[in-house]
Amino acid sequence: LSTASTTRPPAADAARRNDMDVLEKLTILTDAAKYDAACTSSGVRRGSRPGMTGNTSSSIAGCCHSFSADGRCITLLKVLMTNVCVFDCKYCVNRRSNDTRRAAFTPRELAELTIGFYRRNYIEGLFLSSGVLRSPDYTTEQMIRALRILRDEYRFNGYIHAKAIPGTAPELVRQLGLLADRLSVNIELPSQNGLRLLAPDKTKNAILRPMGQIRDGVAQSKAELVKYKHAPSFAPAGQSTQLIVGATGDNDRHILRLTESLYEKYRLKRVFYSAYVPVVENSLLPALDTKPPLLREHRLYQADWLLRFYGFRAEELLDAAHPNFDQRLDPKSSWAVAHLELFPVEVMRADLETLLRVPGIGPVSARRILSARRQTNLRFEDLKKLGVVVNRAQFFLTCGGRMRQGLHFSPATLPVQLERMERDLLVENGMEQLSLFDSAG
Repeated sequence: LSTASTTRPPAADAARRNDMDVLEKLTILTDAAKYDAACTSSGVRRGSRPGMTGNTSSSIAGCCHSFSADGRCITLLKVLMTNVCVFDCKYCVNRRSNDTRRAAFTPRELAELTIGFYRRNYIEGLFLSSGVLRSPDYTTEQMIRALRILRDEYRFNGYIHAKAIPGTAPELVRQLGLLADRLSVNIELPSQNGLRLLAPDKTKNAILRPMGQIRDGVAQSKAELVKYKHAPSFAPAGQSTQLIVGATGDNDRHILRLTESLYEKYRLKRVFYSAYVPVVENSLLPALDTKPPLLREHRLYQADWLLRFYGFRAEELLDAAHPNFDQRLDPKSSWAVAHLELFPVEVMRADLETLLRVPGIGPVSARRILSARRQTNLRFEDLKKLGVVVNRAQFFLTCGGRMRQGLHFSPATLPVQLERMERDLLVENGMEQLSLFDSAG
C-alpha cells in the first residue's frame, strides 16, 4: 500500500481503506493509538453473567496492560476506530496535514476483531479511541455501532474504555456511556493558549462540556441504581483524561493546579500525564531531537498521588517562586525538606494526617502504625515490618522521643542524602532510563 497523500481525493482514500485487510488496518490503527496514555480499567466490577461473554475481572499488536478493581494486571486491545482526522492538531501524528497511512475499521470489523481476540484469550477488554472522521458526531456514531454489536450481538460483558470526542452531541455521549465502563475526554494541552496555538479545531468549552455531562451522568446513574437494581448503568468506572507534558511552556504548577481542579469539579478517577514525544516537525513544537520529559512526567504522577491519597494541596507543593518540581527529589521529600520546622514527628503520638506527610510512610503503613501502637511502643525496627521505608522516614521521625541511633545529618546535608537514596531506588527498580540525574553528572 502506497503512502496516502494529503491531496488524494476523499473517494480514492475511501476505496483504498476498503481494500485493506483487517490485519493491515489493525497494524496501522494500533500503532496510531500508542501515544494515548489514559488507558486503565480500575474502578469497576462486573462478574460473569449467564448468556454473556467475558467479565471485567478476569501478545499481539495493540495490547496494553491495565489494572482491574482488585489490583490484577489485565490486557486490553488498544486501538483507534480510524486515524483519519479532520482536525489539524500540530502535535498529533494523525493530524489531517500529516502524510501518513490512513485506515478505518467498520463497526462490524472492530467488533469481530475484539471478540475474536477475547475468545483466543489475547485480551480481556477494549480501549477504543479515534481520529475525527467527517465530524465528532459521525465518528461517535461509528464507535457506538461497534460497541452495540459487541454488547448486544456477541453479549460481550468485558471491560470497555471509550474516548468521548470533544464537540460530540450530548445525546451521543449518553449512548456511548451506556455501552462503556469508562469514558475519557482528553484535554491534552493544559492551557487555552496552547489549544489556540496547537489545536485550533478544539475549544475549551468543547472539551469541558462532555466532561461535565459525564460527571452528571455517573452521579445520576448511581442514584438510580440505588432505587432500581436494573436501572441502566452509565460509565460505572467514571471518567479520566490525559495531559501532554512538554509540548507547551506550561509549568508544573499550572498543570498540577489544573489537575486538582479537574478532580474536584469533574470527579475524575484519574488524570494521566504523557511526556511529549516529538513525532512531527513544527516551529511551535520542541525539535524532533528533543528528549521526552520522562522525569517531569514521573514527578507529576508522584504529585498526583499526593493530591489523591495523602491530603496535599497543589499550592503546598509548588508556588510562584518554585513553579516546577525538583529534578533530584520526589515531591513529598522536597516538601518535607522545605518544612523541616514541622519535623521530627513522634510516631507514638502523630495523627494520620501528620504521618501521611512523612516521606517513606504511605496510607497503608500509616494506618498500620495507628493500629500497632495501641498495643505496643513502636521502635524503628518495628516500622519496617509495618511497611515503612525506614531509610527515608528516619530523618523525620522519633520513636519514644529519640531519633534513630547512629543517624547523622544536618539541614544542609539532608537533601544530598535523600537524593542519593532516590538515585539508588530508581536504578534498583529499573528506571534509570529516565536519565534522572544526567545534569548532576
